[in-house]
Amino acid sequence: MRKNVDNKPIVALIYDFDGTLAPGNMQEYSFIKSIGLSKEEFWGKTQNMAQIQDADPILIYMLLMLNEAQKNNIELSRESFRKFGKDITFFEGVESWFGRINKIGEREGIRVEHYINSSGLLEILEGTSIAKEFKAIFASCYYYSKKGNAVWPASAVNYTNKTQFLFKINKGILNIQDSEKTNESTPDEEKRVAFKNMIYFGDGETDVPCMKLIKQLGGTAIGVYDPSIPRKKTIAQKLIHDNRVNFICAADYSKGKKVEQIVRNIIRKIKADEQLAKFR
Repeated sequence: MRKNVDNKPIVALIYDFDGTLAPGNMQEYSFIKSIGLSKEEFWGKTQNMAQIQDADPILIYMLLMLNEAQKNNIELSRESFRKFGKDITFFEGVESWFGRINKIGEREGIRVEHYINSSGLLEILEGTSIAKEFKAIFASCYYYSKKGNAVWPASAVNYTNKTQFLFKINKGILNIQDSEKTNESTPDEEKRVAFKNMIYFGDGETDVPCMKLIKQLGGTAIGVYDPSIPRKKTIAQKLIHDNRVNFICAADYSKGKKVEQIVRNIIRKIKADEQLAKFR
């Protein structure tokens, strides 16, 4: 397995976003309010349109955003999306999480990298206060006109095609459009991040394909839940009951909480496995 330039093993922490790092859906913080709808109305329209057309809900919500913005004379540019991202708040401890985990990795001789794998919008994610923490953000995004306005979905990341980005991370491919390198055969020793060195964080059934794949390939899947919503814990408990994840815990990323303890010990285990491999 190829290592980084400093010859340290790489561990990739890969996060869903909505319900995993931040409560609710990113569109609900500012955008839905700006078009005068409640979140129930917006997602209800999305579900209804998807059912009528038998369409991908991700493509439909992206279309609905364009339609509703046009109705309300709201210009959707990359910059306006990023402004919506600035209003997003996170679960406890998220904003200091990345620095703390990076330091744990440094102490163990491990390079920690963070990735987003989301069905939400890249442009909104780029506006959040934590965007700088990620090696890459894989998410849905728009195609823009010469004037800089969103006109069409350029990429729609749904619940099953999320898995492609795990293979991109495995090979060190950091863009969406390069499918050729993603699909070509690559010797294991040339792959950048081993699947066993991946930790996937998700909050629900929509993350199951990624969680299941990571778990099957020797990595770790962690189901997190909003502790303020009882049904979220029930969903997480079902994930572990159905053997979809390795661990479940509340989405509290504060120092010393369960999720930090789990990740610290996984990093230590990866380090120990690396050392033991030298004796083979």
